Amino acid sequence: MKRKIIIIDEDLCDGCGDCVVACAEGAIEIIEGKAKLVKEQYCDGFGDCLGECPTGALRIEEADADAFDPDATRQHLLDSQGPQAVERMEKAAARHATQTTTPTAQPKAGCPGARAAEFDAATSTATGQVPSQLTHWPIQMRLISPDAPVLKNADLLLAADCTAFAYGDFHRKLLAGKAIIIGCPKLDETEPYLEKLTAIIKNNDLKSLTVAHMEVPCCHGLAHLAQQALERAASKLELQTVILSIRGDIS
Repeated sequence: MKRKIIIIDEDLCDGCGDCVVACAEGAIEIIEGKAKLVKEQYCDGFGDCLGECPTGALRIEEADADAFDPDATRQHLLDSQGPQAVERMEKAAARHATQTTTPTAQPKAGCPGARAAEFDAATSTATGQVPSQLTHWPIQMRLISPDAPVLKNADLLLAADCTAFAYGDFHRKLLAGKAIIIGCPKLDETEPYLEKLTAIIKNNDLKSLTVAHMEVPCCHGLAHLAQQALERAASKLELQTVILSIRGDIS
C-alpha cells in the first residue's frame, strides 16, 4: 500500500541514536552504527523522530510499504522493552489522534558539538594545569550513540551532572580509565535515558558500570535508572555506586 513512512539516509546518519529514543513505536534501531527501520509495520509514519535528527538524515515520504500494525507494534515493544514502552506508545497514539496531519518538523542543523571524537587523556601538566582524563566526545546521554566505539568493553561511568563540580578530584579518582556518560535524573526525561542505557549495556559487553551521583534524594534516581537498565538488558554486571555530599565528600 502507499502511505507515509520514515526514510533514512544512511550517508547522513551519524548513529547518534536520538531518533531511536524519540520513536515511541520502537521502529528504529542503531545497527552497525547507522539508524535503520526495523520493520515497516512498526512505523506509524507520523514523524516524531524528525526533529530529533541532528544531521537531517530522516524524512517522511509517501511510499509503498506494509500497513502500520499497532497490535504487532505493541507486542514488539512488550517483548523488547517492557510494559512501560507500550504505555509510552499508547500516549503517543492518543497525541497523534488529536492531530490530522503529519508534523513538518524541520531537522536540526548538524551540530559540531555532537560530532563523535576519541582522544588520549591528557598527560602533561604544562603551566601547572591539572590534566583532563576525558577520552571521548560527546558525553551527554542524549548525544552519545549506543554503538559508539569508545563504549566497547568499557569501564563505564554514569555521572550526574553536578558531581564533577562538587568533587575536586573527579578526573583523577573517578574518571581516569573510564568512558563517561552524564545526565540529570531530576531535570531530564528519564525514560529515553533508560532506553538508551539499556541499549548501551546490551550492545557493548561492558567491563563495569559505576554510577556517581549526589547525596540529594532526587539524584538517587540515576542509580535506580542504571539498575533498571541492567535488568532490562539481562546483564550480570554488578552496579557500583559513588555518592557525593554537596561539599564534595564521598560517603
